[in-house]
Amino acid sequence: MEGDIRIHGKSASVYVVSASTFRPENSTIVVRPYTRKWEKDTMLRIREVSMRSSPPAPHSFVIPPRCTARHDVPALVFSTGGCGANFFHAMSDLIVPLYITSREYDRRVQLLITDYQPEWVAKFRPILDALSMYPVIDFDADTAVRCFPSARVGLQSHKILGIDPALSRTGYTTMGFRDFLRSIFSLPRAWTSPVSRSSGKKPRLLMVLRRHSRAITNEDDAIAAMTELGFEVVAAKPKDVSDMGTFAGGGELVRRDGGRARRRADQHGVLASQCHDSADRPLGRYGGGPVPDMGLRYAEDHPVFTDPGSLHRQGKLWEIFLQGQNVTLDIGRFKGAMQQVYESVTTDNGQEEREEDGEWEPPLASRGAVMAAAGGGGGMRF
Repeated sequence: MEGDIRIHGKSASVYVVSASTFRPENSTIVVRPYTRKWEKDTMLRIREVSMRSSPPAPHSFVIPPRCTARHDVPALVFSTGGCGANFFHAMSDLIVPLYITSREYDRRVQLLITDYQPEWVAKFRPILDALSMYPVIDFDADTAVRCFPSARVGLQSHKILGIDPALSRTGYTTMGFRDFLRSIFSLPRAWTSPVSRSSGKKPRLLMVLRRHSRAITNEDDAIAAMTELGFEVVAAKPKDVSDMGTFAGGGELVRRDGGRARRRADQHGVLASQCHDSADRPLGRYGGGPVPDMGLRYAEDHPVFTDPGSLHRQGKLWEIFLQGQNVTLDIGRFKGAMQQVYESVTTDNGQEEREEDGEWEPPLASRGAVMAAAGGGGGMRF
């Protein structure tokens, strides 16, 4: 929307004064500015914003509110009231779409957030500051009538946790988003160099460990097995996630269980995750889908259970999989899969020399690199 735009957050109203595109049938449009339009329950938690258009004078009989604050930059209104407390959804539903929508303004854009969550804003403050040079406005509590030359209500989203350059007006890419995050957190290392097996150096394996649900019950055995393979193992627990950018910097491999680690790994590195049953197939797609776009490789597993559908039909997905299931790794199978990954991020001296000359291509870990996983909630194991 461009022209005389007046926004009153307290009443959740956006006025387009003397709109050249005015039609009686679209004089008022109500939207919920959140990206997960297909999830009805989620969208019901999002505050409605009314966009009211009036025809050009002298045909307008609507008197818009008078401006009490004027801005010379565009406005962008969006909600953090959906699933933003979850890190996966914060990135997929909010941060990536916000990057797509606002990056083109080169920080000259005013962000107004409805369903304002102070904790969310504080957590992602470095990213918000990198996208806008102005303090974020709590849309719902704002009593001012703010006038803007243009405004957008809602964020542009291309796909789950990713960017489609063909849909971006400015050709943004997932790789560009990754570099954007690197610049924010001052992470100098963008590429993973191959580790020579004869040098005595070890590739660094970052294991992102959960607590409470979907935790690895035999994580000590898993860490010992990875150390025996030749990895330098670094275990990241929930308290480490707040500084995950620095913590994960320099890892050749990120292994995770859940939705946290995929945004931080070096190019030519490997991301490995485990899917607990067939219900986790979408999570596998969401985890693995964006990975090639970021210059990484995804070591994918093949979950096998006899009849997971019977549990899903009983509505047990949340109870059994998301909340009630821990993981007991079959160390032998896990070690065999990780052996393939180890060989993928290490090299002999000849390859290392070629890499220094800019000719080295990283060996791809086979897409069939199997990750052993098991459900622990019901005592299942394989």
